[in-house]
Amino acid sequence: MGNFIGHVYPGLFLLSYGLYQAIVVSKAVIFSDSLRNPSCPPRNKGRCAKLWEISYRGLLKIVMGSILIAYEINCVKDGLILMNREMPPRFMHPKEWQHLTMFILLTLNGCVDVTSKNLLPQRCVILEKGILVLSFYVLLMLLVSHVQGSTGVELEVHLLFILVVFLLMLVLTAELWAPSAFLLSMIETFLFLMMGSWLIQAGFILYRPVTGYPWQDDDISDIMFITTFFCWHVMINALCLLGIYGISSFWHRCYSPSSKMTGSKEAPYHASTEGPVYKLLPKTEHSENDEQALLLPESSP
Repeated sequence: MGNFIGHVYPGLFLLSYGLYQAIVVSKAVIFSDSLRNPSCPPRNKGRCAKLWEISYRGLLKIVMGSILIAYEINCVKDGLILMNREMPPRFMHPKEWQHLTMFILLTLNGCVDVTSKNLLPQRCVILEKGILVLSFYVLLMLLVSHVQGSTGVELEVHLLFILVVFLLMLVLTAELWAPSAFLLSMIETFLFLMMGSWLIQAGFILYRPVTGYPWQDDDISDIMFITTFFCWHVMINALCLLGIYGISSFWHRCYSPSSKMTGSKEAPYHASTEGPVYKLLPKTEHSENDEQALLLPESSP
């Protein structure tokens, strides 16, 4: 991961994930009334209907994690060995092993999503959320250790990235106790967009600067402009999130007025407002749109 591609590819994945999550959140808000009232019959059974039950989000995490693992292993010329044969033995490639651990976490998180949604008799949402939160706790510890020995421009870039990961970890932790909070879901989506876009920006700053000349660690102007670029990413991603919500709202209200009639069958576990927030979901009716129901506030009794 210590090169341009190693930063851009994970950044593109996180950015795509954030854009997808923005669409899911927007649709959940638009159809909030219908989602809380599951009055329509379940979807028809058939081969095509089975495709909608697959956890595409989990499969994407598995595929992307596996690709990044293979890429990280192949990037090490002498092989990714843990210790050398000298006396006394010393650990080798510490940063590469940290990268590999991050990608393994992504793959395992995808395996948990697929297992919960497609293999267990009933879907366990709290398991999916819990594993995601745990992954970010581990990721934060790895990133804090990862900046050891970094200085100047590289240190500033990574510190800003760590800030985003830390905030996202707090939001995901809060969602364990308030999964229906719409504001937390919007902040989570925004921070995923920030992670993706800033990781891509980091690849250009550290390995392929636009000017063709490397950034100078001893130039205070370069350090200051890194923070300025980060603030621009904040504004652009906020506008992007607002734009996606506006376009989704306009599209569904003007061109798909009948879609509200079908939205209700996508959240069968919100029919009752009593009991615990997290429930085990029936396997026969879950789809990727089930996750939208977690983003909606609970209706009053």
